[in-house]
Amino acid sequence: MGKEQCIALLTNHGIKPTANRIVIVKALAATEHPLSMKELEYSILSIDKSNIFRTLTLFKAHHLVHVIEDGNGGIKYELCLSHDHEEDEDEHVHFFCEQCHKVFCLHEIPLPTVSLPADYEPHGINFVVKGLCPECRKR
Repeated sequence: MGKEQCIALLTNHGIKPTANRIVIVKALAATEHPLSMKELEYSILSIDKSNIFRTLTLFKAHHLVHVIEDGNGGIKYELCLSHDHEEDEDEHVHFFCEQCHKVFCLHEIPLPTVSLPADYEPHGINFVVKGLCPECRKR
């Protein structure tokens, strides 16, 4: 994802496109799977941990990242490619490999519909399937 695409994505989500925010969006866009905070820190050595965390918190509030509980007690982040800063239109199922501990996006599998009692107000859903990824199954 180029700088202009990052700026457009940030702007569409109501976020001012600063240099650090553009770097973080690029790092998230460059991966094939969601990243933990530690993985993100290692990929962006020019920004300190607290700034990365504050930026991810801002991104979450504006629906620019999905925050995924990885099925093993950790949190991973992935870029949300929805076109709305108020709703995540690209939510999908994730797969946590119990052997290599990677989280895979299963974009082709939409989240199942969950009916809640009338008094409940959902703010998000996290759907993670656990097992072995194709690579680990071969071993």
